[in-house]
Amino acid sequence: MMSVINSSKGDFEDAALFIIYASLFDAVDGLAARLTNSASRFGVELDSLSDVISFGLAPSILLYNIYLRELGDLGVVLSSLIMVFAAIRLARFNVQLSGFEKSKFNGLPAPMSAFTVCTYILFYYDKIFSEGLSNTILIILSVFLPLMMVSRVKYESIPKPSLRSIKKNPIVYIIILLAVILIIATKGEGSFSFCLFYIFSGIIRSGYNMIFRKHRKSGEDLDESFEFNNTK
Repeated sequence: MMSVINSSKGDFEDAALFIIYASLFDAVDGLAARLTNSASRFGVELDSLSDVISFGLAPSILLYNIYLRELGDLGVVLSSLIMVFAAIRLARFNVQLSGFEKSKFNGLPAPMSAFTVCTYILFYYDKIFSEGLSNTILIILSVFLPLMMVSRVKYESIPKPSLRSIKKNPIVYIIILLAVILIIATKGEGSFSFCLFYIFSGIIRSGYNMIFRKHRKSGEDLDESFEFNNTK
């Protein structure tokens, strides 16, 4: 709500910050549910409804007010994509949810989509790039991020910290540590770069797995053909 109010007043950086604050609370509620052993279906549904507002509606209004409103009806359509596709992504997630453990996500998580928009606005928009290029990137993000949310690209969730999880997924924790160091060293500017790294790492890994599966399947087909010919 505070993000929407600040977007409407033209305080775009404050609006982006309130969305980031919402992402911190989004992480805390899951931790609280695990610590109190109070995870429930109601909590899952409420969490998704909150995510649609915080990471769908708020970023869409921010994008609309900061520039896309100048495009008229097209701007309304473009700015609404993050909100609509976040709702679709979260509905799909709830339908596919088995229990309450989330080791992998199908599609880009809605908080990461919103975080990408916010970090770009805070550290890059109309600062490093020219106004024309800045607005072009906003249009690209308004289309690219929604498509990634409803894609079949798989993304790793951040595992619960423990000695066992660190031993099982050391690379994940190394990446998290490097990301924290990068963000602190660049006074936050590196956070947008980390978002892009996270997004494209999923794309690259999914592409690699798809190619690997095709090669493996073709190899199995050749083995079966060889065995069939030998049998004849």
